[in-house]
Amino acid sequence: MDQDEGLTAVDNIVTQFNTYEDFLDSQITTVDLYYLEDEGLARQLVELGYRGTGEVVKREDFEARKAAIEIARLAERTQKKTLTSAGKDLQDNFLKALAVREEDNRNGKVSTVIFIRDRNSHGQEISGYIDYAHRLKIEDFEVYFSGKKRLLPKPADMSFYNWDSHIAVWNSTPNYQVIADNPEGLLFKYKRDRKILNVDPKVSPGDNSTRTPIQTELYIQAVIFDHISRRKT
Repeated sequence: MDQDEGLTAVDNIVTQFNTYEDFLDSQITTVDLYYLEDEGLARQLVELGYRGTGEVVKREDFEARKAAIEIARLAERTQKKTLTSAGKDLQDNFLKALAVREEDNRNGKVSTVIFIRDRNSHGQEISGYIDYAHRLKIEDFEVYFSGKKRLLPKPADMSFYNWDSHIAVWNSTPNYQVIADNPEGLLFKYKRDRKILNVDPKVSPGDNSTRTPIQTELYIQAVIFDHISRRKT
């Protein structure tokens, strides 16, 4: 047995065979079947330890280890879905603010809207509002938290405006309905509780919502809006 792999003899058997019956069959020789003429009896003798070519493993031990290994496998899969901001040495206030909000946006406790104004790779000034929870679902934020790329508004986001080309785009998301025809400015309606998020800096952002300007070296301007839904799910 390879100690480095940390597997017991039972673990080796359990990972090798899908069912206990498959393991029993592997211990039965053609000679056993010739003399016993009964596959069921041959299995019983292997289970009792009277026949077989290897380790004696009880059914309850096999099934217990099988279940334990499956639980461990599922736990490992869950751990791979850890927060993309975890373990990162974040220096800028903007990335720190996103990291603090990542888990709550993933589990729906908080819905964050990010406003960014900066220049794109062509030197054009752009701005827009980003549905953080939605982008987390459709994008790998590893590149942003690791500093490989900067998070910027896209034409597919809640709003996008190119100040040089004057291209303006609005899109509703799974979380927000965009109200673009409001005479007093852009509004977002959170679909879960139907509350309005007002992004106008001169007025209150709305019920259960906050507006937080971020001092950052990464962008010309960054503002984070947090909305906490009071509707029970």
